[in-house]
Amino acid sequence: MPLDISPFQARRARLLQTMQAAGGGVAVIPTAPERIRNRDTHYGYRFDSYFYYLTGFREPEAVLVLVAGDTPRSILFCRSKDMEREIWDGYRFGPEAARETFGFDETHPVAALDEQLATLFANQPAIFHSVGYEPAWDSRIADALNRVRAQARTGCHAPGQIRDVRGLIDEMRLVKDASELATMRRAAEISAGAHRRAMRATRPGAWEYEVEAELLHEFRRHGSQAPAYGSIVAGGANACVLHYVENDSQLKDGDLLLIDAGCELDGYASDITRSFPVSGRFSGPQKAAYELVLASQAAAIEAIRPGAGWNDPHDAATRVLAQGFIDLGLLTGTLDGVLESGSYRQFYMHRTGHWLGLDVHDAGEYKLAGEWRPLVAGNVLTVEPGCYIRPADGVPEAFWNIGIRIEDDALVTDTGCEIITAATPKSVADIEAVMAEG
Repeated sequence: MPLDISPFQARRARLLQTMQAAGGGVAVIPTAPERIRNRDTHYGYRFDSYFYYLTGFREPEAVLVLVAGDTPRSILFCRSKDMEREIWDGYRFGPEAARETFGFDETHPVAALDEQLATLFANQPAIFHSVGYEPAWDSRIADALNRVRAQARTGCHAPGQIRDVRGLIDEMRLVKDASELATMRRAAEISAGAHRRAMRATRPGAWEYEVEAELLHEFRRHGSQAPAYGSIVAGGANACVLHYVENDSQLKDGDLLLIDAGCELDGYASDITRSFPVSGRFSGPQKAAYELVLASQAAAIEAIRPGAGWNDPHDAATRVLAQGFIDLGLLTGTLDGVLESGSYRQFYMHRTGHWLGLDVHDAGEYKLAGEWRPLVAGNVLTVEPGCYIRPADGVPEAFWNIGIRIEDDALVTDTGCEIITAATPKSVADIEAVMAEG
């Protein structure tokens, strides 16, 4: 299917307008470098999210330059055609085909970039660059800037400012366009199917990595290029380790299994967590803790709407959880006392969500001028309350080693929110029914 380049062109045009409103200048946005895994073996390549957001171009060794002025220009520097390397590494667009395919105003070989940067910077008011993100790029930008300064006697002046281009793009990335949402809905659909498959495959005696393999198989067979992050498949006490990644323990009858996994599709992440009984049936304490987390998630989802503060869903979930910990006998005292003291953090120690998009922890600030950012239609965020009950004095033994997180992906709409991962079983009855199919 041909790539629709119009969303990428529209984003470049918007960024150029923002740069022009700030006084104009030149933006330099490189893609990610290839990384060595060991000896002469590379990690699987993944482009830089900022670069891809503006270009749709997936090859390494590429740089986008945007010139904001009376005649705005988008310029791509990329690898030249090289039939010898293409025999070994695969197809390269080359500058000419890249210009035609991706809609740039100009394209040049990436080998010419350093030579041209000084010319591009000359007589410009500002450079838009990600200062401090990649030291090698800081050095290249500084070198080009110094070459412009060396021409002062010819009447040429150097940019007087260096501005953070990522901050400008972050604000754009916070509101997803129709193209992005279509991809994210499809990623959510694939991931929901993978979680259903994992539920059916889970049984006492299986290994965590076997269940992980079911997830990865379902991701890939539906076109996902990779997991969006390292999958967490955590049985029993492992579920109380928030970033557990070993996935090498055997599943035991009577334990819960927590799976935090989502696929990446065309650069966009999905992020789903489900917790369910290895045996296929919740015990009494497991069900009580699970339904508490489910109720806290429902409260958080209810709080998601345009104009609500970023922290409102977290506050709503935390109140439900804190009261539930008291009701279950895990904590003592009043709700206000538990919230004020922070004692609930023994069992719930993380935030209730994060932005989601090209990065699983996506770009964008959470506060503006010291206040929580108001949500707007087009934001996508996760909703993921949990409880993690480790053995401890004063904790009823029936609840020991119960780790539960329930996570969905929410799109803020004009009137509330849409849960784009809703196809993933979540109620006790639905989970037990799906597991019975296995």
